Amino acid sequence: MKSNFELMAAYNQSMNQRLFESASVLSLSELEKDRGAFFRSIMGTLNHILVGDTIWLKRFADHNTGFNSLEYVRNLPSPTTLDETLYSTFWPLQEARSKMDKVFLDFTSEITESDLSGVLEYKNTKGLHFAKNFGQILQHVFNHQTHHRGQVTTLLTQVGVDVGVTDLLLLIPDEKV
Repeated sequence: MKSNFELMAAYNQSMNQRLFESASVLSLSELEKDRGAFFRSIMGTLNHILVGDTIWLKRFADHNTGFNSLEYVRNLPSPTTLDETLYSTFWPLQEARSKMDKVFLDFTSEITESDLSGVLEYKNTKGLHFAKNFGQILQHVFNHQTHHRGQVTTLLTQVGVDVGVTDLLLLIPDEKV
């Protein structure tokens, strides 16, 4: 399982770089334009992905293992809503995204198979307590990112920006047979 999550972290970083590179050709007004998406705009959706990552990684940071790779996240303020605008301009959002992607790489390198089969206890944004499988929650986080990146890709395509191929398959190495 660990190697799968390392692959997902690499995929996450690669796709985010591609997405931000593609979006960088648009003006801030185009990025902020309400396009009827769940988080309204490209900027709103990109902020939401970072909000979700921050919330979840802060929960992982509270795990009794005390992951060193999550020190950066421990020091971030906790988002208060899922549609919070963490960054109102593009370049600081891109820089924060890049830092968070590095955290994911470091975190997936640090976790163990034992961590992945263990339990993550956390409280949700309403204060309700949960105890769920650590690895399955981490899979949820990567799935959440992919889901919303797909929304951003659609929004970019609608304004004529081609993100290119986004398939995970591109990062899966060929095996010698």
